[in-house]
Amino acid sequence: MEFQNFWYLIILIVTGAVSFFLLVKKTNNFIIELKYMLPAIVFTGAIFTILNKRFCEAEIISFNNNYLVGTNILKLPVEEWLFLLVMSLLSVSVYILVKIEFADFEKPKVFIAVSLILLLVFGFTAWFSRQKSFPFFLFFLLTIYFGYTIFRNRFKTHLTKFYIAYLISVIPFFLIKGILNTLPVIFYNYEQTLGIRIFSVYVEDFGYFFLLTLMNITIFEYLRERSLY
Repeated sequence: MEFQNFWYLIILIVTGAVSFFLLVKKTNNFIIELKYMLPAIVFTGAIFTILNKRFCEAEIISFNNNYLVGTNILKLPVEEWLFLLVMSLLSVSVYILVKIEFADFEKPKVFIAVSLILLLVFGFTAWFSRQKSFPFFLFFLLTIYFGYTIFRNRFKTHLTKFYIAYLISVIPFFLIKGILNTLPVIFYNYEQTLGIRIFSVYVEDFGYFFLLTLMNITIFEYLRERSLY
């Protein structure tokens, strides 16, 4: 086994370690935050694992074994499982830190307007790409979940922090995805994408991370506010 087989794994371990370190260092009630964070990450990870598995089975995405350690779980590389864990940990950790550092910054009306515009964009993208499996299913799910989140209205007080957290955490996500796509670690079936890329990162990946972040944070806040356990 060559050293390059560990590159993807090393990138994820470093990102996860930094996210965890910042969360522990900046959070006073780390254990309390963690007990609501973990169920959110597990539930969201299960949904995205099913989604990724379907994409692999449909040969929409595939992986380059030259950059993998070679261990699969349910036909997905162990690195892909770790990717979902690390990206979820990153997004929720950044969100918690944003709530601490930007505690007094609130723009609910602005971000409600932004959300409604994005909802229309996501819905139109799903309709426009209905002949392409990857963007259609991704933006269709995103439109449904995002619309439910907006119109249910319980998440309105958290929208400001959510958008700030997304804009911050999407930067390391973009860098990691850029590395993975450039090596390449992950292959996409170009015919089943919109064909739009920012450098080497497909525009669908930003929607993917938006949905991943949204699901994690909405579930985290639901559990946290109700103190169910």
